[in-house]
Amino acid sequence: MERKSLTTWNTAIADQERQIGLFAATGIGVGAIVGGGILALAGVAFATTGPGAILAFGLNGVIALLTALSFAEMASKFPESGGTYTFSRKVLSVEAAFTVGWVVWFASIVAAVLYAVGFGHFFLILVGDLLAAGGYRPAWAGDSRMVTMIALGGTLLLSIHLMLKSAGGGPWANVGKVVVFAVLIMGGFWAVSRQPIHDTGQSLKPFLSAGMVGLFQAMGYSFIALQGFDLIAAVGGEIRNPARNIPRAMLLSLAIALLIYIPLLFIITTVGTVEGESIAEAAANDPEAIVAIAARNFLGSAGYWLVIIAAVLSMFTALQANLFAASRIAMAMSRDRTLPTPLSKVTANRRTPVNAILATSALVALLVTLLPDVAAAGAASSLIFLMTFAIAHWLCVLVRLRSIKKPPPFRVPFFPVVPLLGGVACISLAVFQGFAVPSAGLIAVVWLSIGGVLFLSLFARRARLMDVSNIAANPELVQLRGSTPLVLVPIANPHNAQAMIALADTLVPAEFGRVLLQTIVVAKEDWDPEVDPSPAERAQKVLLELLRASSKLGVPVEALTTVSPQPMEEIVRVADLHRCESVLLGLSHLEHDTDDSPVEGLLSRLNTDVVILRATENWQLAHTENILVPVGGRGGHDYLLARLLGSLSRKQKRQVTFLRVVPTKTPASDLKRIKRDLDRMARDNVGGGSEREVVLSDDPIATICERADQSGLVVLGVQRMGPKQKLFGRFTRQITQKTHSPVIVISRRG
Repeated sequence: MERKSLTTWNTAIADQERQIGLFAATGIGVGAIVGGGILALAGVAFATTGPGAILAFGLNGVIALLTALSFAEMASKFPESGGTYTFSRKVLSVEAAFTVGWVVWFASIVAAVLYAVGFGHFFLILVGDLLAAGGYRPAWAGDSRMVTMIALGGTLLLSIHLMLKSAGGGPWANVGKVVVFAVLIMGGFWAVSRQPIHDTGQSLKPFLSAGMVGLFQAMGYSFIALQGFDLIAAVGGEIRNPARNIPRAMLLSLAIALLIYIPLLFIITTVGTVEGESIAEAAANDPEAIVAIAARNFLGSAGYWLVIIAAVLSMFTALQANLFAASRIAMAMSRDRTLPTPLSKVTANRRTPVNAILATSALVALLVTLLPDVAAAGAASSLIFLMTFAIAHWLCVLVRLRSIKKPPPFRVPFFPVVPLLGGVACISLAVFQGFAVPSAGLIAVVWLSIGGVLFLSLFARRARLMDVSNIAANPELVQLRGSTPLVLVPIANPHNAQAMIALADTLVPAEFGRVLLQTIVVAKEDWDPEVDPSPAERAQKVLLELLRASSKLGVPVEALTTVSPQPMEEIVRVADLHRCESVLLGLSHLEHDTDDSPVEGLLSRLNTDVVILRATENWQLAHTENILVPVGGRGGHDYLLARLLGSLSRKQKRQVTFLRVVPTKTPASDLKRIKRDLDRMARDNVGGGSEREVVLSDDPIATICERADQSGLVVLGVQRMGPKQKLFGRFTRQITQKTHSPVIVISRRG
């Protein structure tokens, strides 16, 4: 026998796996936000709207705050790694989640590329100027190829660091750049205090050099400078006390960024230009260097050096934060089978996703080397982040409305005003970005198209199976997706009422769905209850037993009694009328191979998933610990099997054994392939440990029956091929006849 364990990602992650505290979590946000954005985009904002750039950054700060509040509520509800991808997987479909995760992963990678190139650029300037100050300036200091080499070196260095240590905030570099910015701000205010108030006021005029249109343009260009708080949610699975620390870290990192940005922009505007030159004119002449030029104007050469040092540290920490977050997004997607499963592998001691880090860093390095238009890719990254921020606001509204039993620990104030305003603002800025840089939208569409092809061709089936298992293990996801599943349970035999109700509640917990018990008064069309009360009395006796069993188990149910001379047709009618997700049937026995079963005829007409239970009168589901799943190849009921096994293992741990019986003369090469296929099937269908057994035997029915009698429950699958096709073939009939073990037969809707 071959036993394997399957490592899965649990929403209830062990405390020892959460290694990031409030300080380090805040450092991730500070590392991503502070410095790089304002150094790169302040000049563009000033050139667009003049001193109004101060207001543009302030308004963007309000939008970012609204977005952070929505992210904080979602992250407190779902404290797992993955950020917007994880939120989408919980609330939307697996296809929508892949779409969000795929583009967010790309956006984070491109952001890392931008910061890697920025790090290389400013580091080369720093080294070149230091050498020049000593009287020597080598030729390589002006070689643009050195920027690429430094960017690749920095990416490699940080990748190794992330593989060795589960942290991503760069604490000392963060502290260093905050200190440098603090010195710049204090020096700037000292310069402002020495300047006549009249001159300070004049430097702020005209405040909006291009009117309101210019202000909105500046907001659109510069909003991405405040992106980075969302990365805290992307690594939420590694943050201690997430319901408390994630919201605090997001708000703290934004507050730190704004406390640096707004004063610095004011200082650059008021004392950062030479006499007679407006900030809009200075920024238009050299937008990329405006911060360094301004610092040199009010602090001399020391100000210039401070800006270069701040730039190197800012680009370095932002690169680290984006690599860290992007690798966790890839890991989360891999665990849900929406990316290759090796990306979810973590080291045993440090719990770091080595493969996800390597894959992410490799893509960053590839784009650093090959990307012809970094600016357009950066605009695409900005556009994607804005769209996913809008999605996060929408998901926040859905989660609040649907989390009836378990509301999020942290809740957005002034709901739903905050997410609605934030969502509209993010969409508006995204639309502006799309029109301002058309190539950004084209890049996003191309990347999305590539992802769609990969998903449908490689990941779709396994991802959907994993999604079914996740829903079965956590039924609240059904409610979060806006669904209320209904299972119909027609019962004619009162002796198996308790077993049927227990199984129905396992499939569809009453807290998140509905169990509808159906009793049918089987009587002729001209039936008179006063003349022949026996049909009604039998139905009443069954209904009484159902209510007694429901009360004993503590399972709330709904009961429906109908009258029909054709009970099977009545079951089909009720199932269609109530749009049931599944029908649970009881089966006493199947006769000889040539007999037609009424249940078999019923299955051919039902448009729902069907689960059939054959068990003894005293059988109790709660006492079943071992489940045997005979496998004859890849059937057409994998999704229903994954749902059933996930539901059965939700409340208590059960041992699932997948059994494949093959002829004794099976070649060794085929046997190896069969074992590999069985392993893959087990991983796809079970969200926990399982056993896989391949047995050589020329009598598969006898072998399965022998194993079945040693198990507490056997699960078989039948396919519905059409109304005239026999469903219960010789294999199913003989197993149900020859084994004494309870049997569940499943059939997925046709």
